Amino acid sequence: MTIDDYLADPASRFATVAMTDTNGLLRGQMVSVGSLKGIAKSGMGMSPVTLALDPTDVVQTIPGVSDGSSDFHDDPLVVDPATIRRLPWSKPGHDLLVLSNYSGDTAELCPRSILKRVLDRVAKAGYLPRYGMELEYTLFDETPESARAKGYRNLKTATQHNSHDLVLYQVEQTEWYEAVAAMCEPLRIDLAKMHEEIGGGFLEACIAAGEGLEPADQLVLLKNFLRALAQRQGKCVTFMPRWTEAADSQSIHVHVSLKNREGNSIFHDSSQKNAVSQTFRHFIGGLQTYIGDLTLLFQPTVNSYRRFAPGTFAPPGLTWGFENRTTCFRIVGHDAGSLRVENRLPGADTNPYLTVAATVAAGVAGILEQIEPEPETIGNGYTQEAPRDFARSMPEAIDRLRQSEFAKDWFGPRFVEAFTSTRESQHNEFRRKVPDVELERFFDLG
Repeated sequence: MTIDDYLADPASRFATVAMTDTNGLLRGQMVSVGSLKGIAKSGMGMSPVTLALDPTDVVQTIPGVSDGSSDFHDDPLVVDPATIRRLPWSKPGHDLLVLSNYSGDTAELCPRSILKRVLDRVAKAGYLPRYGMELEYTLFDETPESARAKGYRNLKTATQHNSHDLVLYQVEQTEWYEAVAAMCEPLRIDLAKMHEEIGGGFLEACIAAGEGLEPADQLVLLKNFLRALAQRQGKCVTFMPRWTEAADSQSIHVHVSLKNREGNSIFHDSSQKNAVSQTFRHFIGGLQTYIGDLTLLFQPTVNSYRRFAPGTFAPPGLTWGFENRTTCFRIVGHDAGSLRVENRLPGADTNPYLTVAATVAAGVAGILEQIEPEPETIGNGYTQEAPRDFARSMPEAIDRLRQSEFAKDWFGPRFVEAFTSTRESQHNEFRRKVPDVELERFFDLG
């Protein structure tokens, strides 16, 4: 089906045009088929201030967009006709969904536009990334209202105990698993697998590997519609990296491989240890060299940094190793078709477009600059000192991204300025708050 097919169908009434903000949330409007005809040709206006919003619509500061100098004008969203889908619960004639991204000056700030630019630059250098993504989340037998009423404490998770890959809980939640699979079909989400993770109600859903913008589009859709599905069932989900100190951390893992213009894997070399080619080593070297300065893209909220508290199964530093889950960059696979690197740094709150763009850009830069990686981590990475590290606090992450010439080169100085500004606004807002745990700890005796 195409947009023209939908427009030509006399039963068609409305469609939803959506874009993705910096938080990974879909925002858009339901438009009539008469409006859609013009939008498909000329775009749809939306204010760039949308890219300054927190998930709860707190307006963060972007110079020239949401500060005292802004006029809050609209800029055009350009519809991508290749992204048309069906909304899973809408009636025929009201169920078309199409994704879009900003054009013009605002494209410099738009996550989907940024990933497209990075992929185009990588293609000009002669490389074609293929990537898939794993999403971790927690499902609760709570509504958003009941969770709020409890102050988000003592929540009832969908399952009671830690249950990694436990088929018992998978079978117990058959209705949820089947509903997720059914939801993904009209949304054209290539769902590769689902399973129980570490912790009560802790689940993982994986997007199959693909090329271009498509896998990132699919993960954005999956995150947004998982929340919608849960709410329709009287449940709720969270993607917070650390929603309670009693739970393990939640992340998005990105699996990346690389082909040349002829379509051949450039990561695989059967003559080398673990079949890891020299080009693959340079890709890892690029990740180790540049990912630290891009930490803010992988850890974009004040909660992100709680994921790395002692005792959580989060990366110990910018380490790498073959089939080693105690490293940040885990090499997976054994042949040309499967050999890839898994970036385990991103939190579940990250924007999929920015996560993929940052991973691919850093790795390809390593190839172009022929950067040798640090020695491979053998054994448990948590018991060894990492040779390089990512930012361990939000202020450090903001400063490193703001000062990074690499980020300005690949993402653009305007994006770096805007993204760091919004995150600085968020951090400053939370600095003024007094957490309950501090009152409990220090009110009487502190």
